[in-house]
Amino acid sequence: MDTKIQAVYIMNLLVIGSGAREHAIAWRLSSSPQVDRLFMVPGNAGTASIGTNLPASLGDLEGLARLAVAHSIDLTVVGPEVPLANGIVDLFGELGLTIFGPTKAAAQIESSKAFAKELMRAYSVPCPDFRVFHDYHDAYSFLSRHKGPVVVKADGLAAGKGALVCQGKEEALEALYDCMVARAFGTAGDTVVVEEYLEGREVSAFAFSDGEHLSPLVAACDYKRSLDGDAGPNTGGLGSYTPPEFWTPQLADCVRQEIMAPVVRALAEKETPYRGLLYAGLMATRDGPKVLEFNCRFGDPEAQVILPLLKTDLVDVLMASIQGEVDRLSIEWEQGGCVGVVMASGGYPGEYTKGLPISGLQDVDSDVLVFHAGTRLADTLGERQVLTDGGRVLTVVGRGVTLSQARGRVYDNIQRIHFQDAYYRKDIALLRKAVAI
Repeated sequence: MDTKIQAVYIMNLLVIGSGAREHAIAWRLSSSPQVDRLFMVPGNAGTASIGTNLPASLGDLEGLARLAVAHSIDLTVVGPEVPLANGIVDLFGELGLTIFGPTKAAAQIESSKAFAKELMRAYSVPCPDFRVFHDYHDAYSFLSRHKGPVVVKADGLAAGKGALVCQGKEEALEALYDCMVARAFGTAGDTVVVEEYLEGREVSAFAFSDGEHLSPLVAACDYKRSLDGDAGPNTGGLGSYTPPEFWTPQLADCVRQEIMAPVVRALAEKETPYRGLLYAGLMATRDGPKVLEFNCRFGDPEAQVILPLLKTDLVDVLMASIQGEVDRLSIEWEQGGCVGVVMASGGYPGEYTKGLPISGLQDVDSDVLVFHAGTRLADTLGERQVLTDGGRVLTVVGRGVTLSQARGRVYDNIQRIHFQDAYYRKDIALLRKAVAI
């Protein structure tokens, strides 16, 4: 192993974002002996307990760079996709600031579904058949003639809600209208991708890349729908677990060789090398794994179950990606299972109330993790109190020797936390028989 990776540096770190994903990243980084001071922008009530929250707009990239300089930040970690898509890595690089994540050009793998699909087509990466439409009437004409289920996707960033699974023509035309006419996803719906509907098991696969090399893959399953049994509207994700019961070494090797490695090679050949965490949303079908989407950052809520199992110092992993040394670092993971369940505000993903007091956070077992998302601190009668401040409020995470044990830990503890109109799915990691794939 390279001595540069083994060496311990004392660093000031900045984590950009305010969700449970960013709380999980900050929590994992806080355990590193290499971290001196930890800052979060803007953070939440949970991150305030492990570092210093700094108020700033994620849309003000120059302001974020000034904060990094002012606080002598040695390494910045970007959680959400929007700053990456807007070019924060490019700006920090121009200023000589060390930052983890892909450039704006490489982040197109998430920020433009059309870009990702055309890249996959050019490099024979398995994915559903698709058509890209820039004109509403052309898309309407196509869907009017299409029979059976289809997936309509807004091309741009839509906070994880822009993929609409439609069982028939009427649903597809309604989804198209929402994207391109009603502009439910803003400019993200100016272009749409109409995609073949696939059957199988969904899984999220993750690997660190330094632009040339890939780390071994790790996988998780997440739950997008708002209600048990995968009913209700799409959300940003209401729970996840790892490892998937059907994630075999053979499947992992197939995904690595046929999907992840070709995409990293393709971006390198385009002179936009991908450095960061590459996230492939996959459907494991009877014909093999196929790509539903790529993301350019840690998943949410997947990060909340993957990072608790990471044994290797996360600082070393991030720096290896930045320095082109992923192949020289052995990344180790804890054995066993990890399950995360999201507590959400009543009404989410629609309208919901903010500012509700949260109780019971101190009543969970010491080995159960609670990652904050939509929370804030307020002074109430002279005491600091945690209030709700978003749709996804908390992710409660349990670990165990088995997934069943981890699941039991979560659901035993989540009942101890309360806020008005809170809800959560009851079927996270309730495993069904694995299908042959």
